[in-house]
Amino acid sequence: MTEPAVLTQDPPVASDAPAPGDAPAGRGGPAAARRVAAALAWSAVLGALVAGWWWTGTPGGDVARYVAYWALALVLPGTLVHRALRGSRGNLPEDLGHGAAVGLLLELAAWAFATATGAQPALRWWPVPVLTLFVAVPRLRRHWRIASPRPLPLRWTLAVAGVLVLVVAWAAVGWRANPLPPVDHVYYQDLLYHLGLVHELTRTMPFELPQLAGEPLRYHYLVDAHLASASMITGTEPATVLLRLWLVPVAATAVVVTAGLARDLSGRWWAGPVAAATAYLGVSLSLGSAATASGTLPLSVESPSQTYLLPLLLLLTGVCADVVRGRRPGWGWALVPAAGLAVAGAKSSGLPPLIAGVALAGVVVARRARRVPWAVVTLLAVLVAAMAVGYRLFAGGGAGVLSPQVFGVLRFLAPWRETVGAGGGIAAGGLLPPGLAAAGVSGWIFALAVLGWWSALQAPRFVGVLLLARRGTRGDPAAWLLAGALLAGAGGAWSFFHPSVSQLYFFLAVVPLGALLTAWLLAEARPWWPVVAVAATVGAAAQWLLDPPAPPERTGWAWLWAMAVPAGRVLALAGVAALLAVLLVALRARRARGPASPGGRLPAVLLLRTAVAGVVAALCGASVAGGLEWTARRIGDPPRVLTAAERPWALTRDEARAALWLDAHAGPADVVATNVHCRPVRTVAHCDARAFWVSGLGGRRTLVESWGYTDEALAGHARDGFSYPRQPAPDPELFARNERLFTAPTAGELDRARREDGVRWLLADPAAGPVSPELARLAEPAFVAGPVTVYRLR
Repeated sequence: MTEPAVLTQDPPVASDAPAPGDAPAGRGGPAAARRVAAALAWSAVLGALVAGWWWTGTPGGDVARYVAYWALALVLPGTLVHRALRGSRGNLPEDLGHGAAVGLLLELAAWAFATATGAQPALRWWPVPVLTLFVAVPRLRRHWRIASPRPLPLRWTLAVAGVLVLVVAWAAVGWRANPLPPVDHVYYQDLLYHLGLVHELTRTMPFELPQLAGEPLRYHYLVDAHLASASMITGTEPATVLLRLWLVPVAATAVVVTAGLARDLSGRWWAGPVAAATAYLGVSLSLGSAATASGTLPLSVESPSQTYLLPLLLLLTGVCADVVRGRRPGWGWALVPAAGLAVAGAKSSGLPPLIAGVALAGVVVARRARRVPWAVVTLLAVLVAAMAVGYRLFAGGGAGVLSPQVFGVLRFLAPWRETVGAGGGIAAGGLLPPGLAAAGVSGWIFALAVLGWWSALQAPRFVGVLLLARRGTRGDPAAWLLAGALLAGAGGAWSFFHPSVSQLYFFLAVVPLGALLTAWLLAEARPWWPVVAVAATVGAAAQWLLDPPAPPERTGWAWLWAMAVPAGRVLALAGVAALLAVLLVALRARRARGPASPGGRLPAVLLLRTAVAGVVAALCGASVAGGLEWTARRIGDPPRVLTAAERPWALTRDEARAALWLDAHAGPADVVATNVHCRPVRTVAHCDARAFWVSGLGGRRTLVESWGYTDEALAGHARDGFSYPRQPAPDPELFARNERLFTAPTAGELDRARREDGVRWLLADPAAGPVSPELARLAEPAFVAGPVTVYRLR
């Protein structure tokens, strides 16, 4: 059996080989020093991560078990399988990064088998047969080592390690903002919703909606499957895994895979750190803007599914790029359906833009070759099939309420919301947002102005599309793939409506692809490094020094000016950066008397490349500076103290203690009835039915907890003038029966709940509604935490 083809090209010697100061030089001396420096860099990343966990109160035993789990149960088997399918990348960091992404795929397969067969206790042993196979089969043993090393420069290691340390700092801000329970705290409701799903996905199929027992689970829940697997394998509490442990390892995997793909595309090692920093540290520009351009950072603490999507999508994009470039994936084809289905189940918005990009690349290949590119057609068919299967398995929980609407995202942007869109209400509307159709020509002009402002502030993500104007890269199908996916993602954000602005996830999913294009464009400019440094510094200074003005008046003219100023500053920054870059190169040429033509002029091509490099570096510098500023302003903040306005929305320490006690003492299949449904906790008509903490912290299915994310509630958005979380319970009779268990309990009602619904416990919170004294006589008070009581049915 021959070794599978390596999908990535050998790095061009002139551009991607280690620099003279980084080249191997034998076993000792400089080479040994470089290996020590690289080891210290990676140790610094791990040290920063452990310090961040310690700083935010993560138990040390949980940290140790999770690190061992990530290394031995994901990275090790994933790296071996990735090498067997695609070959080694020639260096350990990229092998391990791609291996971690493949390990996530393998874990999903193991989890699906375990939960389908009831073999959850054996899940922790799933890597053993994989490792045994690579030990026992002679032809697979070679994948334990790198046969043909192509080490990366030390500067790549230092740069990527720096990006990862900054990602840790960003994550630590999110950890500090979400203390581990039990505490008095206002948790973002989606985190508690996901926590309930994590508990649910430790059970045996078929899965149910834990907040409404008996309802089938329809959601892109594969991130929760990963968290459930991590909890079952390590024995760590799901809340600790969700609120602390999982985020940075998954984000780091995305960083390394992105850096590797940037190197593949551009042929230059330094494009990798640039792409990774721009993708995962950079945000949309502000430059003193009075409003934020939505679609800032693709990483998210509050949306676990968005972050989990990224390494899987980037791994799949790498395979797709190789296919459209005409390379033979060999066994790597196996990753396409696996990763395609995983992407569809991780976030439903991830696959459609990539499919659009592959389709566009296929058209380009067909026109160039004047024949049908069957490999690309096959790739496209497999991706479409994966999306269809994924929609069948995972769609729901919000995806079904997405509706076509041109400029649908306008309603969530301040310039529109406070002017033309004021008073538009919450109704979805038709193909146009409320107010646009009636606003006439002036309304359309204003809408286009908002689109222009948003696009200008997203310039670091879009500037790489200029690769399609360059003769050398215009014919590269991979450039068309990335550009097509990026524009499709942005188009999806602006062409659909979702009541929670979830259409923006179409764009957030492809932000790293835009960063890849940007880094690639910079690499094609072949810049002199002082040009990049000076331009990036100018961009960072502009981002840091330009403060936002006072909020403008709520008039169209005031907002037009408020949008024109930052958009104009983007153009000014580009012009200044281009001019400085050209002046630097001209000064260098004058001193060296090198690249000048006989007439003393610099070649026009050199000037153009230099100007482009200056513009790209300035935009990237400003974008990354904005992200770093956000982290720096918050990382030193003391733990937040709840304000009087926040307290009604807070989960109290006693409520959390009661739910955690349930998790520790209730049987795995027990159902809990509760009178907690709403935020704030008091149950009133049309309350915000997204409490989620009884199922989230309690870890058990509930008879009726909160229904704000059910398909029925989402489908009823704007009915009777109420948004979807404030719609009534989907089954009024069941809800009324649930409430009587607390307000007017009888032995017959409790017995019916036990026999028909599997209820074994009741969590009663007087803050949510009245609790009859009869309940203490008819059921056994098992645990009391302040005013909250947990009852056991006799």
